[in-house]
Amino acid sequence: MDALRPRIVPQRDALFIGAARYRRTSYGRNHPLAIPRVSLTLDLINSYGAISPAEYRTGRPASHRELWGFHTRDYIQSFERAQFRGGVTDSERRRYQLGTLENPYFPGFFDTPNLATGSSIQGAEEVLQGRVAFSPAGGMHHAAPGEARGFCYLNDPVLAIQCLRGAGLRVLYWDLDAHHGDGVEAAFVDDPEVLTVSIHMDTTYAYPFRGGGIDDHPGGAVNLPLPPEVNDSEYRLLFTALWPAVLDAFQPEVVVLQAGTDILAPDPLSKFRISNAFFWEMAERILTDSPRLLVLGGGGYHPIALARCWTGLWAILSGRTLDDALPAAGSALLRAVEWELDDEDAPDYSRQFAFLRDEAQEGPVRAEIHQRLQHLVTHHPLWHSL
Repeated sequence: MDALRPRIVPQRDALFIGAARYRRTSYGRNHPLAIPRVSLTLDLINSYGAISPAEYRTGRPASHRELWGFHTRDYIQSFERAQFRGGVTDSERRRYQLGTLENPYFPGFFDTPNLATGSSIQGAEEVLQGRVAFSPAGGMHHAAPGEARGFCYLNDPVLAIQCLRGAGLRVLYWDLDAHHGDGVEAAFVDDPEVLTVSIHMDTTYAYPFRGGGIDDHPGGAVNLPLPPEVNDSEYRLLFTALWPAVLDAFQPEVVVLQAGTDILAPDPLSKFRISNAFFWEMAERILTDSPRLLVLGGGGYHPIALARCWTGLWAILSGRTLDDALPAAGSALLRAVEWELDDEDAPDYSRQFAFLRDEAQEGPVRAEIHQRLQHLVTHHPLWHSL
């Protein structure tokens, strides 16, 4: 019956930017990102009949000129040479952090991240034409100008924001990823026309163990580090306090949302306990309030949780309503996923094979959450302008 499932008609002018390349394996073996992500998401969306050919764009690679807008020439040239050579030299490994366990060499070592980067710039170009764009392979927010960091070889959010800034727009970058968006923050902390906001795991508990403190870069960035086990109720308190206040104070002309799914409860690298239902609640609000919106991917190391979350996100962006019960083809697709970090001792998430929506992760709001929010509001100059 799945083959006869009616196509769900879109209500918004939204685009999904993907590529066949993402069906290839990346990052080698035994790496948190050696999992299907974009391809699995697109297949699950297709199992619902929830995307039309007109809504799909094949991504393009970034040009050298675009890459050099942020990354150093010697880094890009060494990165390309390593792919052509078929490996990374010791000096390149030491200087650029290429070919490490964190940022491993793999076939398509340069071409794959460069395609994701160009796709995010392409998404920014579509936003300038009045569309909502979703580039799920993007969101690689840790990369530095001359160094790979935190699984990120190229910083596509920076380059997408540069495209929007080139059109004269005032940009709000909102980072949902469980890890601090340090590379994007560093790139724009001195630009008054860009504001970066990152709500993330306290760096006591999470990579990259630097930056992201509440009092870092006052006036230039908004950071809210959080303790482990943050639930839907706690995050909702923070989001509903921060989102409208930031919009009112900064008055952006476009929003770039980094939609990393590693804040979700099943994610093996996260210490948060957020449901995809609340993730979508935030996405709905952001879409409704944003004058223009570009959505990028980001972290997410549980492929099944990620694909379900991004499928629901795409439904929101394109104005669709999807059945909570997964189509039989979609359920079979998720059950067939094999990945190295699958943990038989993990909590029972068996409903993920039957339903799109997670059960809510509500709970008490700890005093520590109130205290961190109060500290931010009291000490950050942004709130003084309200």
